[in-house]
Amino acid sequence: MSAISPRILIADDQPDVLQALQLLLKSEAYACVAVASAAEALARVRAERFDAALLDLNYRRDTTSGEEGLALIADLHRLDSGLPLIAMTAWGSIELAVRALHAGAGDFIEKPWENRRLLTVIANQTALGLARRRMEFLGAENALLRAGADAAFIADSKAMRPVLDLIRRVAPTDANVLILGENGSGKGVVARRLHAASARTQAPLIKVNMGGIPESLFESEMFGHVRGAFTDAKQDRVGRFELADGGSLFLDEIGNIPMAQQPKLLRVLEDGELERVGSSRTLKVDVRVIAATNADLDVEVASGRFRKDLLFRLNTVEIRLPPLRDRPEDLPRIAEFFLAGFAHKYQRDGLYIAPSAMRDLLGYAWPGNVRELSHVIERAVLLADAGPISGFALTPATAPVLPVAAGATLAATPDGPASTIEQAELAMVRAALEQCAGNVQKTADRLGLSRGALYRRLDKYGLRPPSG
Repeated sequence: MSAISPRILIADDQPDVLQALQLLLKSEAYACVAVASAAEALARVRAERFDAALLDLNYRRDTTSGEEGLALIADLHRLDSGLPLIAMTAWGSIELAVRALHAGAGDFIEKPWENRRLLTVIANQTALGLARRRMEFLGAENALLRAGADAAFIADSKAMRPVLDLIRRVAPTDANVLILGENGSGKGVVARRLHAASARTQAPLIKVNMGGIPESLFESEMFGHVRGAFTDAKQDRVGRFELADGGSLFLDEIGNIPMAQQPKLLRVLEDGELERVGSSRTLKVDVRVIAATNADLDVEVASGRFRKDLLFRLNTVEIRLPPLRDRPEDLPRIAEFFLAGFAHKYQRDGLYIAPSAMRDLLGYAWPGNVRELSHVIERAVLLADAGPISGFALTPATAPVLPVAAGATLAATPDGPASTIEQAELAMVRAALEQCAGNVQKTADRLGLSRGALYRRLDKYGLRPPSG
């Protein structure tokens, strides 16, 4: 069971039944909300989040048909298909149980209930509901992570051996890990590898970009809030720590967390306790924290912008990820991996990186690291014809120059590499014009275009060749 007390809605028209169920469930650390009618049950589910609902099928003393309860189950299932519903009645039959299951119930309990069976059913249903909600939040990404977390982790170089050794030693533990490295060097990939190789792999890995959270929303995003906590809090919200309960929480760009919020994060790391905004109830969470930054946190501590005690909590183990320029042995395989992925994505068959192009890739410093290489390969796949991708021209003053076809080069824009297809096309046409001294026919031949197609592009971008 989760370290956070599951919230159970109990709906029954008999006060003694409600009282007995509340006492039983509270003794097992469940948080209970009791209502006496179907209308109240619907209203509470619309306004609050529950982990399961235990529902009587009859709410008027002169009825035993269960029709009112069956209608309630159907309504709740339509309202929240992820909420586990448990039907309960003193007038049980196989037919009624089947109808309840068809309406949306996950299980069926007869009155008088047997305590052990009731608790087993509730535990199973709340666990199932938690799994559903987590998968809804994560979508397919986490399933792909568990299925093939190592696919993009290419690390054969000497510089990566200490990283692999640390991952192997630390991943099976619950130790907090701090990943240090330049932007684009693959810190997120290492975080996914740590989670996938841990005992928490069946639970979620929740990623938070700490630089993207407004300071005013920090507590709500991280710890959650209850309905009415502030003006726009129209319903309960689960924070990132709760979503990661039992799994791992990846705090990316941790160096960007405001100083005023650091003590609040420190408290959760120290004792695993938090309160949602607007609530006085303390929740326990079991979370393994993986943090990452490109900042020098020792310098940040010395300057008073980062708490030393928070740094100590985060860097139980520290992994320093080398930049791509320090691991050239890995570059060819990484480039081929990206090429295969983007060729499949954009349905571009028959592409491969020519040996001369690979030499150019190896000769470039890659200030944007693996992320920059990914963007370069994606752009090449989009613009290349079938066959070899060649002609990567690298100069100290520009980003990589990409080809459209063998012999055709794509120059960088004045402010850096072309970042959109239109920018890339403009840079390519301009470069070809310069190389062909403005001769339209030669430029068209170089680009593999007809004269008409080239003229349309010249008109589109306002380019005027000196000769035709």
